[in-house]
Amino acid sequence: MGVRKDLKAARSRRDLAARAAVEVIREGGVVREARSAALAPEPVAGSTADIPFTNAQEAPDAVVMRRKRGESWEPVTAARFAAEVTAVAKGLVAAGLRPGGRVAVMSRTRYEWALADFAIWAAGGQSVPVYATSAADQVHWILEDSGARFAVVENAEHRATVEEAAGRLGEPVRIWEFDAGGVAELTAAGGRITDEEVGGRRAALTPGTIATVCYTSGTTGRPKGCVLTHANLHAEANNTVQLLHPVFQAVTGQAASTLLFLPLAHILGRTIQIACLTARIELGHWPSIRPDELRPELRPFRPTFLVGVPYLFEKIHDTGRATAEKLGRGSSFERADRIAVRYAEAVLAELLGTGRGPGPGLALAWKLYDLLVYRRVRRELGGRLRYAISGGSPLDRDLNLFFLASRVLVYEGYGLTETTAAATVIPPLDPRPGTVGRPVPGTAVRIADDGEVLVRGGIVFTSYWNNEAATREALSDGWFATGDLGTLDDDGYLTITGRKKDIIVTSGGKNVSPAVLEDRLRSRPPVGQCLVVGDNRPCVGALITLDPEAVEHWLAVRKRPRDTPFERLREDPELLADIGRAVEHANEAVSRAESIRTFRLVPGEFTEENGMLTPSLKVKRQAVLTAFAEEVEALYA
Repeated sequence: MGVRKDLKAARSRRDLAARAAVEVIREGGVVREARSAALAPEPVAGSTADIPFTNAQEAPDAVVMRRKRGESWEPVTAARFAAEVTAVAKGLVAAGLRPGGRVAVMSRTRYEWALADFAIWAAGGQSVPVYATSAADQVHWILEDSGARFAVVENAEHRATVEEAAGRLGEPVRIWEFDAGGVAELTAAGGRITDEEVGGRRAALTPGTIATVCYTSGTTGRPKGCVLTHANLHAEANNTVQLLHPVFQAVTGQAASTLLFLPLAHILGRTIQIACLTARIELGHWPSIRPDELRPELRPFRPTFLVGVPYLFEKIHDTGRATAEKLGRGSSFERADRIAVRYAEAVLAELLGTGRGPGPGLALAWKLYDLLVYRRVRRELGGRLRYAISGGSPLDRDLNLFFLASRVLVYEGYGLTETTAAATVIPPLDPRPGTVGRPVPGTAVRIADDGEVLVRGGIVFTSYWNNEAATREALSDGWFATGDLGTLDDDGYLTITGRKKDIIVTSGGKNVSPAVLEDRLRSRPPVGQCLVVGDNRPCVGALITLDPEAVEHWLAVRKRPRDTPFERLREDPELLADIGRAVEHANEAVSRAESIRTFRLVPGEFTEENGMLTPSLKVKRQAVLTAFAEEVEALYA
């Protein structure tokens, strides 16, 4: 197996293995803290705004991006990108943007988003990302709270949303629209501004200057603006590049490239973009995370690594299963799935020195299913993909192992907007599925007395914008209280066990973390979204939605009408049996007292549009409980 051979070879290089060294601190015989030394020195001058100009000076002809033009991907050199950044920055200066002024950016992921971000910085400003799906009320709050009076948007719909939001402010907001020639308009407006003016503004920025105010997704109330400095962005991007990139290069021998499809309003997408430009890793942008829209672009772009969320990997796996079932090979896929988990477990055991590796029979079975199944997965991902990084929520361990057997290592990480994205990541030579890795270099992770995960280091934000009370509550002695619960193992790997505020306490006094149940349940089709309940109830239950695509496939395989109404589906014994098996899979991860004893299918989906999902695809628990209060009561009737 390629991954097995590559990892063995790379692990033999001490210089690579030493990059992920972690100091573990025990208290009372229990690991309470893990620390990792920084790989990138703290900057003493300059800012993130310098990256395009450094690239243009050192490697002007290097292709740093590929931009979608019609059906092809057009290369963008370092010199061209720096020139375009300067031109747009001049336009912002001409429009009246002052040093320290804030500019809202509302757009899906595309080349112009990157251009605007670096131009705002080059003009001395601060960017305020806004999710492309935000409603006028949400945009109004961000504009009002941040004080942004300039905005760049993608299309007419976004312009209308910002105009509606701005109308309530009592102050005008200047708007440029990408689809209506906004970049050209800014470029033309900046004709009278000199290079020296922009250069002077950029030179005035320091590592401690505010770079961006990123608003949290707001699962429990109004979003809070996280103040991130250029030093925060540097600590995240440069340390992760230093940790991962040399290993990926040594293992694959490939020039790295990635297609970025995560929303750039989310801090993970932003820091990946910054890291790629820092390391001159070829980068493309795609506006959709929907697998059916993304997959066709992976084939021509052919990335060597991807950064996604569990939803993407779940859908790719489900598509493989659905394709096999359509061909009458559903049982073959199920066996391939089981073989993949067993094979990957054996490979990991061999690498970690806890086992002998795959036996001859298992190795032969893997070769067979590599021909029949696993190579098709690789083909769906573009053919060159060797690595992927998954964040946002835990990835089902068996699913991670399936991709490992398919020669794609999926590295999990963990972080929040307040930690400038990843606070931990799986070290590249020591994969450990089921955990979210060790501290990013330059970071420390500590487990508080009540199990809460605390983070300290250069990646930790400085404050919440206009919210001193929330800042004092979140930051203490340099430690950021994440609100998540977790444990550290003897090697400094972090496992997230749940969200502190989401803990369910049954009427019998049992504390239950719903996250692990929900993540495992969601990984099994035809489950769509789900919510585990049970607060002050006799047992744990679950509200479950059906995934429309999975249901359509389920009906087609059984030659049933596509328009079968939900009320009939929710009582279908065969469908309920399939959901029951998904529930059993979820329950395997917990004790009997914590297991789901009752479930109920609920109509529709949890979406951003109906207010039940955040833009980063997290469930708004209270919104769901309010909308389905009667369904919850029915669970326990």
